[in-house]
Amino acid sequence: MPHTAGILYPGFSAEDDYPTLQHLLGEDVRLPLVHTLMREDAHRVDALLDVGSEQVLAEGARALGPVDSVIWACTSGSFVFGWDGAREQVDKLRAVTGVPTSSTSFAFVHAAAHLGVSRVAVAATYPAEVAARFVEFLHAAGLDVVGMAARGIVTAAEVGTLGREAVLEFAAAHDHPEAEALLLPDTALHTAAWLEDLHARVGKPVLTANQVSAWEALRLAGDDRPRHGLGALFAAGR
Repeated sequence: MPHTAGILYPGFSAEDDYPTLQHLLGEDVRLPLVHTLMREDAHRVDALLDVGSEQVLAEGARALGPVDSVIWACTSGSFVFGWDGAREQVDKLRAVTGVPTSSTSFAFVHAAAHLGVSRVAVAATYPAEVAARFVEFLHAAGLDVVGMAARGIVTAAEVGTLGREAVLEFAAAHDHPEAEALLLPDTALHTAAWLEDLHARVGKPVLTANQVSAWEALRLAGDDRPRHGLGALFAAGR
């Protein structure tokens, strides 16, 4: 049975990861995407609070056609609200969508649990202040963050220009020997075509923002079959 998972994506940077993921997932999956309003492209707390505001997300959700689930595909635009605020964000968005709904921040937590991972390293493209908020979110979920790096890139547009080798090198440089998985939390970062390469380079599961977003959306839509070519998360199936 085909599954349709709606993607709400802020602005323009690495949205082409989703057609790539749809192709890799197969003909029985659709990932329609709506660009939500981004008044200012900045990895800065005040700008991110606006990117993830209730009105912005509701307008995006209303532009989606019929879907089985919805994911707010923006990590920083969810964790910046804190654990309780991110939960409230999802609850309000679900009231608009009327279908199972989540965000990338919670997708990371659920993906780690699915893999049985409790110790993680974080390689964030964000400035340090924003990356620290992601670490706080993970701590609230009960995850042990044993290493964190912040690349300091302010705009999503710049993050979206990073190519394969830059992404692989960034990931490998900021793994931690005690981490059971490495997290790359920015949905502005292209990773979909390189998930197997990332796993091979780092030598352990690598969870990326667009990967976990698609996984979470499909899980909520009732599709949790194992799939290959998309890293350890999708290979694990149910």
